[in-house]
Amino acid sequence: MSSDRSVIADSLGVGLATGAYGVSFGALATASGLSVAQACAMSLMMFTGASQFAFIGVIAAGGAPLAGAATAILLGSRNLFYGLSLASHLRVRGAAKAVAAHVVIDESTAMAVSRETSHQSRLGFYWTGWSIFILWNLSTFIGALAGNTIGDPKTYGLDAAVGGAFLGLLWPRLDSMATRLIALIAAAVALGLIPLTAAGLPIILAGAFAVALGLTWPKKAR
Repeated sequence: MSSDRSVIADSLGVGLATGAYGVSFGALATASGLSVAQACAMSLMMFTGASQFAFIGVIAAGGAPLAGAATAILLGSRNLFYGLSLASHLRVRGAAKAVAAHVVIDESTAMAVSRETSHQSRLGFYWTGWSIFILWNLSTFIGALAGNTIGDPKTYGLDAAVGGAFLGLLWPRLDSMATRLIALIAAAVALGLIPLTAAGLPIILAGAFAVALGLTWPKKAR
């Protein structure tokens, strides 16, 4: 029981730290032209921070909504692979799969796959996922309301939150020379495409290039 309490305490700690970050999204979303209702709807139905920041980043840069949606889908596609890795840990069946799938994110996955038993994996997954979901949506609403009154988020440095979010998601995964080189090459491709393509396309094309390079890299190494 003490180990279960430890898992729950860790999960709530992650939930509090990550959920509070939704304030930045809410403020940036309304500053980028979204209404409070639209910002809250994104957090409620999309609920994947990197994709949400990517969408409003494209919109704020003058890109088309379709380009923003494509970028968000590309980043969110990683959750599909998270779901495959979680299946053996959670053992969810029937309609419960749809409910569980909504909180498959980086943090809930990490808190689940690192546990020794299926019981603790489920504890880590659900306590982390749903605590973040509740706090993220609440803080999005607060940030969206504040965004209408505080003015330009750049004044407070909130625009740096987008880059910080991507770096925070990416950094723990650069655990080998191959992944570091792929990340650097993809970043160079994205930077090189900025003056040549519409807003949003550099991320999409560089992301697709990184995936293709990552899939073929082991073969070339061998």
